[in-house]
Amino acid sequence: MKKIFFWMLLALVISGCNSNNTRLLTSATGSIYECLVVSRTEVKEPICATLGGDMYGLPQMEPYFTVTHVTPGQFDDFLKSTRNVLIVDIDEHKYTQTKTSYSRDAWSKPQAIVRIQAPGSEDFQSFWNEHGEQIREWFVREELARQIRFYRASTNKDARAHLEQWGYDMLIPEDFMLIMDTTLVLKEQMANDQIVNLLWCCNNKGPMRKDIVVYNYPYTSQDQFGHESIIAMRDEIMGRIVSAQVEGSYMATESKHFPPVTKQVSALRDNKGGFYAMETRGLWKICHGEAMGGPFVSLTRLDQVNGRVVTAEAFLYAPGQKKRNAMRQIEAILYSLEMPNERQR
Repeated sequence: MKKIFFWMLLALVISGCNSNNTRLLTSATGSIYECLVVSRTEVKEPICATLGGDMYGLPQMEPYFTVTHVTPGQFDDFLKSTRNVLIVDIDEHKYTQTKTSYSRDAWSKPQAIVRIQAPGSEDFQSFWNEHGEQIREWFVREELARQIRFYRASTNKDARAHLEQWGYDMLIPEDFMLIMDTTLVLKEQMANDQIVNLLWCCNNKGPMRKDIVVYNYPYTSQDQFGHESIIAMRDEIMGRIVSAQVEGSYMATESKHFPPVTKQVSALRDNKGGFYAMETRGLWKICHGEAMGGPFVSLTRLDQVNGRVVTAEAFLYAPGQKKRNAMRQIEAILYSLEMPNERQR
């Protein structure tokens, strides 16, 4: 009996540690873009309004995150494995000022946790008004980073080989097929013609079609990173390659009823200062053809080595379906793009 007890005890010890003598974590629970909020009921509303607000760039209303709220007393061991957790601790006896901290993989893996400590509800409200959207963006980027790690396991080697010819790399998933690798010539007035290199991949799965297009063209000025210039180039290039079954139809950006937005973003990975990029998000439509459309997002970056502007775009066609999760999944592919001076693989 003593020997049996010894081996049972040893098994329990080993099961709690790995070969590096670190604690093994359970898999995080919950679906992508779900967030658990742990706070007093009195501060629930502003938090949920920010995290659960309507995500821009979708044809129907869908939240940034699907939010679940519990009070601190309800936050038990079962809930601690949730993939995204925001904990708000308000206590005037413990805190004299509002502080926040970010951490990962405390109770499960992969897990993202934000803790906010404040002396009072008004102090928290003031902090949240100023930093709530930044915290939401941190959770978004944690989800994008997880998706990128997932893509690393299985990619389309043929598509990546074509990108390699330009000196780039991108984690295009294995289930995406290469449907176009071409060069376009854009006629310029009072200047030389612009040569555009273009790669187009698609998963071509009926009710939930996902497309990735990467194109680059000569860099001439910083103005090319302005919103109007990005949209004009998008309409020029996408209008040439994407059409419907009706002759004369073409893709264009929906700018009248739901105008696209452009903002500066940075790298997901912590390398030498990250990269400079402009993110454009909005809706696409088919002109002079079937009533087709959907969301798109693009990153426009500078290839300093070759002196070219590079745009990587993801667009989705999924009529009658929710699109947030699918759109975020292909958006993560864009953030895996690496320029010649960034190559890590």
